[in-house]
Amino acid sequence: MTISTSKQPTIYPQPSVYRVGRQQLTLLGRRHIRLLADHSENFCRHLGEFCKDTPIPLELTYGRVPEEEVLLTIRLKGAASRGERYEISTSKAGFEITAATECGLYRGLCSLKQVLQQTTDKRMGTTESSRPAQVPYVQIEDQPDFSQRGVMLDISRCKVPTLDTLKTLIAQFAALKYNQLQLYTEHTFRFAAHPLVWTEASPLSAADVLELKHYCAAHYIELVPNLNCFGHFERWLRHPEYHKYAECPSGFTHPLTDQHVPYGSTLNPARSSLKLIDSLHAEYLPLFDSPFFNVGGDEPWELGLGRSRKKCAELGTTNVYIDFMSDIQKLVEKRGRQMMFWSDIVLKQPQSLKRLSKELIALNWGYEGNHPFAREAEHVAKQKIPFYVCPGTSSWNSLIGRTQNMRRNIASAARQGHKYNAEGLLVTDWGDHGHHQYLPISYPGFAVGACESWRTGSSQRLGLAELVNRFFIGESDNSTAATIIELGQVLELATSPLRNATIFNRLLFWQMKHEPSTTKHLETSQLVACEQALKALLARPQATDPILAAELRNAIAMAIHSLHRLLYFRREPLPRRQLRAEIKALCGEHSRLWLARNRAGGLDESLGHLQKAAEALL
Repeated sequence: MTISTSKQPTIYPQPSVYRVGRQQLTLLGRRHIRLLADHSENFCRHLGEFCKDTPIPLELTYGRVPEEEVLLTIRLKGAASRGERYEISTSKAGFEITAATECGLYRGLCSLKQVLQQTTDKRMGTTESSRPAQVPYVQIEDQPDFSQRGVMLDISRCKVPTLDTLKTLIAQFAALKYNQLQLYTEHTFRFAAHPLVWTEASPLSAADVLELKHYCAAHYIELVPNLNCFGHFERWLRHPEYHKYAECPSGFTHPLTDQHVPYGSTLNPARSSLKLIDSLHAEYLPLFDSPFFNVGGDEPWELGLGRSRKKCAELGTTNVYIDFMSDIQKLVEKRGRQMMFWSDIVLKQPQSLKRLSKELIALNWGYEGNHPFAREAEHVAKQKIPFYVCPGTSSWNSLIGRTQNMRRNIASAARQGHKYNAEGLLVTDWGDHGHHQYLPISYPGFAVGACESWRTGSSQRLGLAELVNRFFIGESDNSTAATIIELGQVLELATSPLRNATIFNRLLFWQMKHEPSTTKHLETSQLVACEQALKALLARPQATDPILAAELRNAIAMAIHSLHRLLYFRREPLPRRQLRAEIKALCGEHSRLWLARNRAGGLDESLGHLQKAAEALL
């Protein structure tokens, strides 16, 4: 498949140094990849895949062959045990990739593959006009701006992707030069002693984790263990058998919604909770090779309101938080890992950073385009605490994405992280409140995150539709990718003060008693403009992949239905039976599409949100 016919082939992520010469390398007759050193079985497998994906037939050789028969020479040069730097040069003897590690060589293969795919087609070294295919001479010197570049996928609210889905993503992330993956876990691991917690969740088993770890390693990606160990423990604490570990066993008033939650979400920072955490670590961590471990620790909403009230009154809630996180750190270090944690709590009182160990890795998250990454990164850097910047895909609570916010958010995180010497950039992809957005809505965020973490500042110059199509969709043109990107721009027709969400998601699950304050300022004409834009996108030619096409149709249908709910509430001429029919169809298609990429666990909970929305129409 020829993706582009531009004069200068585009490479994503953009290389540090990339020069295209005037000379052309004729491909006809070039049938060898020449190896100069022994290589691992894994790297040889990638070479074999490169041969299959390259538009001309190739074979590996250690032999001496005429230079006009060599397409590529692989040179492993240096004694570095780590590193991703690579160089690509071109001469009469073809291309040469040089690196000190096989990982660096693999990164070079990913770049060269893009050059070849854009210059030739799948036939025997000829262009579509039957002339010998030619590729421009290129000179590339490349290495990443961030040493650690990762994606975190939420597999706890409520989607647990199938192994096939995860493996597809891992291969795509590897092609984009990511080198870390985290799977955000609350209750979706099959802990032997806790079936009550995971029995309805279709959790990952130990065998699943091992399979994913090996698949990641084969693609030069590190699978980093992730298990929330303080806040967001509601999947455990909702069961009476675990109330003894809760800060507030009878529930609490959620600070974001002012609604009573009938069970706790935060562990009581006591010795009994540490014993539980230690037992989970003992079963979970041996499955991973990574030296890191993300224990979460964000949003302990009710800390200081229950069993720790007296201690927090005496010492201060933030100090109690830090003390308990320090106790967790000891458990983590006992098993030879470096603890990662979300830094939102300590950043509320930056002076508290002085109390933190320098052996931690702070994960500085924020998901709006104007998030104060500069201020927060400076605070952490001043204390010489290693940290990552953690923007997001802006897909969750959106249904159809927030393209402009996503681009600003990731670019800002990368710029400030690079300025203050962050060790990594982690793109997060959450599933809050039922995980109703479909996977393709996150593709643009994954793509921009890869480019910004490899070469900071490069995303403003990239062709995002081409990028998304090349790595995630693979169609003959960029139209489906463009549709996904434009879906995430529809919200700009009816701007709202909502943060971390869109009006479409808000209105879909609105109970229709009082109009939300976040939409009262909107004119009905703006809602109609959004509906017309969505219908125009729906009328475009569909994706060739039937699942992807159906996901986009249902995402658009959800957004249109959300607008119909408000229009109906405002006495616009929409029959209630139409709205009922719409949401009934949405529920049926949501169930079908869920099972196309994900395990069954969590589907009932996700559908429950839609069913409550349907009941509001009664």
